[in-house]
Amino acid sequence: MTTSVPAPWQRAASGANLLAADGTLGVTIFEEMTTLAVRTGAINLGQGFPDEDGPAEIKAAAQAAIAAGANQYAPGKGILPLREAIAAHQERFYGLTPDPETEIIVTTGATEAIAASLLALVEPGDEVLTFEPFYDSYGAMIGLAGATHVTAPLLAPDFMPDMAALEAAFSSRTKVVLINNPHNPTGAVFPRDVLQRVVELAARHDAVIITDEVYEHLTFGDRHIPVASLPGAAGRTVTISSAGKTFSFTGWKIGWLSGPEHLVAAIRTVKQFLTYSSGTPFQGAIAVGLGLTDDFYTGISETLRHKRDILSDGLKAAGLDVFTPQGTYFVNVDTAPLGISDSVDLARRLPELVGVAAIPVPVFCHPEGAERTRSLLRFAFCKKTEVLEEAAARLATLRDRL
Repeated sequence: MTTSVPAPWQRAASGANLLAADGTLGVTIFEEMTTLAVRTGAINLGQGFPDEDGPAEIKAAAQAAIAAGANQYAPGKGILPLREAIAAHQERFYGLTPDPETEIIVTTGATEAIAASLLALVEPGDEVLTFEPFYDSYGAMIGLAGATHVTAPLLAPDFMPDMAALEAAFSSRTKVVLINNPHNPTGAVFPRDVLQRVVELAARHDAVIITDEVYEHLTFGDRHIPVASLPGAAGRTVTISSAGKTFSFTGWKIGWLSGPEHLVAAIRTVKQFLTYSSGTPFQGAIAVGLGLTDDFYTGISETLRHKRDILSDGLKAAGLDVFTPQGTYFVNVDTAPLGISDSVDLARRLPELVGVAAIPVPVFCHPEGAERTRSLLRFAFCKKTEVLEEAAARLATLRDRL
């Protein structure tokens, strides 16, 4: 008797909930919703990318770098000015002091940082623990690494973890705890006591913490707390962030990670065989961005808070139960008050019904978690104010159109 071993693409697809029922590769819900939005002329609030550029001085810095000839390979760990700017940013906002020579790597977006970290630190037989719902690339990369994906649920309405369930999710095989904070897709921002408990459990089980903090500056209440700043965390934590969300340059794909030298060295060994380096002129431009004044950083969160409220008002007018996010640029709703229990079905109907596209939250879950979140939808509010006002007006008609 022979056992079929899944190919890497199958492990990635099944980990990200992308396999069709017959085992073939399915189309992602993001692609499906975008296609529906284009076909129907709907406003696409599914995928999380802005519809306007970030600061002009960052664009000007990239253009100047291109004109000056910064168009060849950057060093594998990133250009020194950007690594120094990342170190300065971490100290300025959080009091952390990573060494730009040995404890920071520039990556092709946060996605590569996550991939390189998991491929470097886990192997078949290991377990990687995440909260659920989880950003879809986590499941895919855990699958590619051959590890087992274990989850701990986040519970509505505030999407905080059940602490008993979190503790029970750890085991002797837990090698990595992967945390997204602020959290996509729920918009939760985890408080100090939750994060500190994760650190304590990781220490008890000798696990590495990988923390994805790409929405670090997009919070609407309490200031973001990096896991690495907590007692007992620095020696076992890899911190990941990127320029895409903070500066609205998602297409540049400039990310970074920092952490203890021995972990960063292991990750760099893998990263050099993924992209080696990328985005040379953009790296210098993002170094400029990281040095922008405090007014910029407070301004982006205040602007997003206003946009959040515009969209939320339209969703409430539609009769949906709105879970107000404390961070990111996503808002989740429960469709149950409208008598709808299947958000995947509604997401496929929504572009025709009211001319707005969204993403069903169950696609960010394993089967048990999908059942728990089956009536939830996620909308992105990182769009122009006038676009959100139009989307809100359309959504307000949903109850009547149903």
